[in-house]
Amino acid sequence: MSAPHAEEPSPRRHRLAPGASPAAIRAALLPEDRGAFDAAYTAALDEARASLELTALLDLVESWRRFAALQADRENFARVARRAAELRTGDPVPADEPLSVTRTKAGL
Repeated sequence: MSAPHAEEPSPRRHRLAPGASPAAIRAALLPEDRGAFDAAYTAALDEARASLELTALLDLVESWRRFAALQADRENFARVARRAAELRTGDPVPADEPLSVTRTKAGL
């Protein structure tokens, strides 16, 4: 008689993997972006309720999920924003510039 085969534990799924919940997405966003997410999500829910069509809602959630995944690593997000601002404006970003200013320059 052989010992039962033990199943390998499945790797834990990242909280912002595709299919993440809107609550997980919202929690990962920077506080200043949560209001925009709430408004967009509410509008998409209202439209889905009226049209009985989920495509726009699911697309919106996926778009915000990708943005939240980028923001989840705050330091990396700041680097991305700085680089995007530099590419967009053609000027270096001062080291002491607030992230909100850099984001505006970057269009984020």
